[in-house]
Amino acid sequence: MVDKKEITAIANILATYNNTVVHLTDSAGNTLATVTGGQVTKHSRLKANPTVAMFVAKKAAEKAKELGIKSIFVRVRGRGGKLSPTPGPGANAAIKTLAKGGLKILNITATTPMARGGPKAKGGKRGRRP
Repeated sequence: MVDKKEITAIANILATYNNTVVHLTDSAGNTLATVTGGQVTKHSRLKANPTVAMFVAKKAAEKAKELGIKSIFVRVRGRGGKLSPTPGPGANAAIKTLAKGGLKILNITATTPMARGGPKAKGGKRGRRP
């Protein structure tokens, strides 16, 4: 049986421009803990704020410590697509706070879906004009 001190988890960070979610899973993909911006703040407009992302990651790090997790792999994801190809403003703050929370970060991977071709962009040959 695996000792709890040897558990390595995966922290999936979804950082959009509307919210920040930290989802801790084991290596098989089973959920260990989930913390969102809405659980930390009552103001809907602040959910994607880097300050709120720090509190989200701090809460996730505390839950990881309770489960005996010492090291994590981090997977950062944004909304993706043509209009939002980068993660939101809370991504960097969440990663830094996980590291400050006492978790050893083994690897950081960007998993934002990227558009490859797809349907024709809106607008004519010369683009959209006002």
